[in-house]
Amino acid sequence: MDRFQEMRVLLAVTEAESFAGGAKLLGISPPSVTRAVAALEARLGTLLLARSTRSLRLTEAGQRYVEDCRRILAELEEAEELAAGGSVRPRGRLTVTAPVMFGELFLIPLIAQYLDTYPEVEINALLVDRVVNMAEEGIDVAVRIGHLPEGEHPALQVGQVRLVLCAAPAFLDRVGRPRHPDELRDAPIVISSASSLPPHWRFLGADGPLGFTPNPRLTVSSNQAAIGAARLGWGYTRVLSYQVAEAVARGELELVLEAFEPPPLPVHIIHQGGRQVSAKVRSFVDHCAARFRADPALRAAGTPPAA
Repeated sequence: MDRFQEMRVLLAVTEAESFAGGAKLLGISPPSVTRAVAALEARLGTLLLARSTRSLRLTEAGQRYVEDCRRILAELEEAEELAAGGSVRPRGRLTVTAPVMFGELFLIPLIAQYLDTYPEVEINALLVDRVVNMAEEGIDVAVRIGHLPEGEHPALQVGQVRLVLCAAPAFLDRVGRPRHPDELRDAPIVISSASSLPPHWRFLGADGPLGFTPNPRLTVSSNQAAIGAARLGWGYTRVLSYQVAEAVARGELELVLEAFEPPPLPVHIIHQGGRQVSAKVRSFVDHCAARFRADPALRAAGTPPAA
């Protein structure tokens, strides 16, 4: 049995959660399936499936290998379709990542649309407020906010966001609207410990950069909680503009000191791979890029939609 067939057998057993079930999916005998998995484990020198009388589960090495098998077999099928002159359909598992709030507000709705359009694709969405190593964690596509290292991965800019300071209108009516960042030094401030923003607040004035490191009276563990506290009129918080776009539009929050904002930050979609990009990656990037570029919340004030 060749290596590709061994991979197919392992995937079938994993999907069926039994050797007999895997054999039925492939239309071969159970002993053939058992021998194929045993031969694969012997060749690799590691246990892929932990067996017991009642259950069958992947080992840690097996989990990694199965993910690689899915990717390799999908790429093989795609290569064969291209060689035969056919059109390649997006298929297989796609792993994407984005910051938590960005993912919840913008990426998940687009993923739902994409899955409806491409029923042969499965998506694993990793929403975390940290920079994920794409190679180490098997990420196909990532949304990154901020400036990128030179030449890290193929990148497509899809928008811009601003670093904004906001508070509830009722709070500002009570304490007054600040006219200079220095007025914030003793003001009530809430920050999120989960935020990826620098702890030092930088502003850009007429005479150049200025700033300070706030001493918050309230620290919370999520961006949503910090925004919620600001909406309740507790004090100021500093966030990215997309995170409060709806609250500002509804009048629940008000932006202040806009004249002192630093330059906007770019939003990129990046992906692994060079010139040979799989159909699932290419179609997903195209799907998201068009919609991100059309979203007013991902444009800095006064800028047209991204080209």
